[in-house]
Amino acid sequence: MAFTAKTTNSAFPWRPDVSTFHAADIIPEALILQCSTVSGVIDGDAPSLRVAYIDDDEAVFVAEGSEIPEAEPSLNEVQVFTGAVSQLIRVSRSQYYQAGTAEQLAQSVGRALVKKADKAFLAQAAPVSPATNPAAGVLNASNLVGGGTVSGDLDELIDIVAEVQANGAQPSHIVLDPLGWAALRQFKTASDSNVSLVGAGTNDAVPMLLGIPLVVTPAMPAGQGLVLDSRAVVSAVGPVEVETSEHRYFEYRDVGLVAQWRIGQAVVRPDRLGTFTVAGVSSGS
Repeated sequence: MAFTAKTTNSAFPWRPDVSTFHAADIIPEALILQCSTVSGVIDGDAPSLRVAYIDDDEAVFVAEGSEIPEAEPSLNEVQVFTGAVSQLIRVSRSQYYQAGTAEQLAQSVGRALVKKADKAFLAQAAPVSPATNPAAGVLNASNLVGGGTVSGDLDELIDIVAEVQANGAQPSHIVLDPLGWAALRQFKTASDSNVSLVGAGTNDAVPMLLGIPLVVTPAMPAGQGLVLDSRAVVSAVGPVEVETSEHRYFEYRDVGLVAQWRIGQAVVRPDRLGTFTVAGVSSGS
């Protein structure tokens, strides 16, 4: 009988194990999971996720017995390309099999993936053609509502929220960097008062600003803020894939650990997102 090499009869280096984990289960704090509408999974740099959406036409009152005019809603799509956030770690076998090492390495890799993914979701530069990935970060999308500087009071931020709401947004999050949030919390109710305009925050179960959930992340450029409707941002998010190998570095008796997470995002309705800056916070802070 002719021999056929299969994974069932091949040595381990020819059939290494691959573990996959649902991203929302192991890294739920990632911004792309909190602040976008996950619409599918893509595998590979070339394929893309095509997300359909409709620009509504107006409904009208029609008198009894009159002809109802035809509406012309605009059927559109947005294309989401993805990139793979990856990390490879090499450690000696002796170190890898020490108590707690594998667990700590897994946590480290998870933090590294989230840190890179969060920065990419917000501020990744748009790819230069013919490149299609990594996808542009939300802050680099065209035609966002551009607000001014929030200084001394929240009036400018109130105006931005109102403007995106007028465009149909239901703001789901306000995103700030830690320095920007600290600056806002130092706004006082009056020039001769020590009372914070946004409250002390000592009992905040969920941080809120203007009644909107607040996300504070170092992935946001210093002094910048974003009013965001997660329905206006679509994303492709794959599982987190983790592989370990004792064979790649066999001659060194080392273990390789690689993790990869494929993600991408696109803004569907940019007029439902608003940007602003916070006075007194510089990019070099």
